[in-house]
Amino acid sequence: MNFFAGLHQYGDWALLALRIGVGSIFLVHGIQKWKMWSMQPSPQLPAGLLRIVRLLAIAEPLGGVATLAGFLTQPAAFGFVLIMLGATRLKALQMKKGFSGDGGWEFEYLLLLAAAALFLLGAGAFSLDRLWFGL
Repeated sequence: MNFFAGLHQYGDWALLALRIGVGSIFLVHGIQKWKMWSMQPSPQLPAGLLRIVRLLAIAEPLGGVATLAGFLTQPAAFGFVLIMLGATRLKALQMKKGFSGDGGWEFEYLLLLAAAALFLLGAGAFSLDRLWFGL
């Protein structure tokens, strides 16, 4: 059990790994939404939903870069929590998808919990938050 107790000293490395994972996913997925700027509303993508996706095309990459750098990590993570609550709700309730399987919402749920962990724990020692704000 001493081995496992000794792993606690690597908590800042774990937060860095978590930031890299969450930040890179939101950066890539946000950039993928950029093509939505040239789309027009349709029955499948009404104007209100298209506006939300366009907003996410800005917020997700910015939050992803901030999270990767460890800059304003907790506010970015809170934004990610809100985004993933919306995505999970959309898939589970409106699209009637199950938790797992084809098009399930398990990925959204995992990102929700990872973002919540960053929100609660902060960026860790290897971050601009620590350097500039002492967080």
